[in-house]
Amino acid sequence: MSTETTNGTAVTDQSADGQERLRRWRLVLGGDAADGTGCALSGRDTAMDGALTALYGKGDKPQSGRERSAGLGASAPSVARWLGDIRTYFPSSVVQVMQRDAIDRLGLSTLLLEPEMLQAVEADVHLVGTLLSLNKAMPETTKETARAVVRKVVEDLEKRLATRTRATLTGALDRSARVSRPRHHDIDWNRTIAANLKNYLPEYRTVVPERLIGYGRASQSVKKEVILCIDQSGSMAASVVYASVFGAVLASMRSISTRLVVFDTAVVDLTDQLDDPVDVLFGTQLGGGTDINRALAYCQSQISRPAETVVVLISDLYEGGIRNEMLKRVSAMKASGVQFVTLLALSDEGAPAYDREHAAALAALGAPAFACTPDLFPEVMAAAIEKRPLPVPDTA
Repeated sequence: MSTETTNGTAVTDQSADGQERLRRWRLVLGGDAADGTGCALSGRDTAMDGALTALYGKGDKPQSGRERSAGLGASAPSVARWLGDIRTYFPSSVVQVMQRDAIDRLGLSTLLLEPEMLQAVEADVHLVGTLLSLNKAMPETTKETARAVVRKVVEDLEKRLATRTRATLTGALDRSARVSRPRHHDIDWNRTIAANLKNYLPEYRTVVPERLIGYGRASQSVKKEVILCIDQSGSMAASVVYASVFGAVLASMRSISTRLVVFDTAVVDLTDQLDDPVDVLFGTQLGGGTDINRALAYCQSQISRPAETVVVLISDLYEGGIRNEMLKRVSAMKASGVQFVTLLALSDEGAPAYDREHAAALAALGAPAFACTPDLFPEVMAAAIEKRPLPVPDTA
């Protein structure tokens, strides 16, 4: 606290730390007479307070005097000025949160259909999701600007995720291709020793290996087939963005054959657009119902080498199709040798909402459903490729 009581009198803490605490509380509380800070703002702080009040001000309460001017309204020029202000006064991570709140709290989505607005905003995954949901309503004059915004976010994500993903999966592919006559530097010593323990010679305190187990060498042939099956209902917007980027990265690896399928109540195969994730994203249609069973039926029909196939279902599991048929398909795919992965979300947004009954039913089939961050996704795929237990996050 910044005040203390001496002989019943409140004394304000005049230290630099105390004044800074008062300043911060004043910006948080918004300056009501009852906020208790007694702190006056000036200069840059006044401008910051104005930007915060415009978004988080008085809500639906009647306003009077100076307060009546607070708020963004539906004026494109005032919103553009506000967007410029918050980029001046706050770091990028805070700007992105404030933009998201402005879209949700003040209904500014329609203003994003104007090119001038798109040029003013701070581009991030959440903005891309909003733009994709507005895609069908977007005028032609805005579409090129929107594509430029989406491309910037996609390129930034690829720079962040691609190198580690390729390195992790290349190692997993090599390890999954065991050979029995490896060259010396390709020997998997842990597996070789475990397989030859019966040949231990106590007098020499060593193991004489009868059989060597080694890592397979990288080759240009297709070793694994991956099918990404993505729920494009409105709640999955961030997952669609990340999955499209990962799909493009996987498709760039010659040893992995990648198929990308999106669905709501209909199923669309976007594999032929994987060379450009921006085309993939604009080929999606966020919103609508969900028919997981129909989507899995299509994916099942595309499997030619079950033992070398990984199917990744990315969905919150709110099924609008035939539940029992969906579970039967998952069971049949697993029985045929398919590695089946269920991700409730592929994003950094924290714990998602999902159908717990369906998640439990999938777990009972040996296909645990869990949320996955983009940073964890390469490890999940590596485990699936190597047919070892998935690194399910601890949610306890």
